[in-house]
Amino acid sequence: MAGIFKAYDIRGTVPDPLNPELAHRIGRALGEWLKKGEVLVSHDMRTHSPDMADALIRGLREAGRDVLFIGLASTPMNYWANQHYKADASVSVTASHNAGHYNGFKISLEQAKPVGYDTGIGEIEAMIDGWAEGGMPEPRPLGGLRREEDSLDLYMDAMDTHLVPLTRPLKIAVDCANGMGGHFIKMFFDRHPELTAVPLFWDLDGNFPNHEADPLKPENMVPVEDAVKAHGCDLGASFDGDADRCMFADEKGTSIPSDLFTALMAEDILKAHPGATILYDLRSSKVVAETVERLGGTAVRGRVGHAFMKALMRERGALFGGELSGHYYFAECANTDSGLMALITCINRLQHNGAPVSEQVAPLRKYHPSGEVNFRVGDIQSVLGEIEKRFSAKGGATDHLDGLTVTFSDWWFNLRGSNTEPLLRLNLEAETADGKTARFEEVAATIRELGGTLATGGH
Repeated sequence: MAGIFKAYDIRGTVPDPLNPELAHRIGRALGEWLKKGEVLVSHDMRTHSPDMADALIRGLREAGRDVLFIGLASTPMNYWANQHYKADASVSVTASHNAGHYNGFKISLEQAKPVGYDTGIGEIEAMIDGWAEGGMPEPRPLGGLRREEDSLDLYMDAMDTHLVPLTRPLKIAVDCANGMGGHFIKMFFDRHPELTAVPLFWDLDGNFPNHEADPLKPENMVPVEDAVKAHGCDLGASFDGDADRCMFADEKGTSIPSDLFTALMAEDILKAHPGATILYDLRSSKVVAETVERLGGTAVRGRVGHAFMKALMRERGALFGGELSGHYYFAECANTDSGLMALITCINRLQHNGAPVSEQVAPLRKYHPSGEVNFRVGDIQSVLGEIEKRFSAKGGATDHLDGLTVTFSDWWFNLRGSNTEPLLRLNLEAETADGKTARFEEVAATIRELGGTLATGGH
């Protein structure tokens, strides 16, 4: 069970350590922790998700919680249903972009407010640990169970309200990676014949037979990039496994970094809502803050991770936020992330801006990022402390919003420790390509000197 209770959710491999027996205990502990109310539950397309959801529901009901089960749903649809049905809490049974032998639980309170380790998951873990010797307490009077069968149609009706009238036909290649995007995307295009789809891997398959459902990895964007070029598309879109993320390619089949997409979408939001607050995670290019501030908005840096960004959206009253990983957050979606809403927002922009997407993005490609690179280290905190000492002595300004950020006049870098492994994740950006190369080697050499080695791994 070690390591499955994470900063943002509960997630692990199946059947060890995560299995229906543990899912039952998680449901029971969650129900006891909530103390009252109705919990909405949905699940993704993984082969073991129905069994996990059933076991979770059994535990919730034994804790006296009523359950509303909506069946198969993307995580953003779970968030929408949380609000629509006025649930007191909700759980999406999913492991997001992880491989098919993973599963997990994304937990929210009312109005889709996220539950992270510090706001409930840690207490749930402690409760389950406490039952290891004495066992769970006797069940309470069994909570009720009701089912809703028409949630998908209602969800798509709600999402359609965000789409502007379509006056320009568009051809869009869409890669669902056999994940939950395939649950809704055909309905979306069927409802809007002005839009032509080039479908890639829309069939739901929890084994992900075509490629990993993580568009942050460049190799997973290749199918949609190739499809855009082969079919003369205006845009390409690639969803992750539970469809809360989406990444895009321009009409040339070139991927658009998600921080630049954040800046692009911020332009439209600030035109419609002058002075609005826009969030970006601290790995993002400084062009994001520059763009927001140039257009009169307020740019706010946030910690990496959906639980942190959603809380910050509420705290700062932001209308929109973006992360480098392809999470986009919308006040209109209860401050939650939605890949479909990101696609709709992009389609809306293309209705009034006829320039090719590559030309729209080009002015934002001002700086030179390293991308996220992982280093394996023995003691994360001691390495961070030594790096801070050395680079602040060179004149770098430091902050600790999330790990260590060091900023110079013409370059910056951030180092964050992984929540689950002895890894440091490095993101660096410089004003020139040569500067990026030289500065990256400078930081990397320092990490190596302190005992670190280059590692591989995702976000």
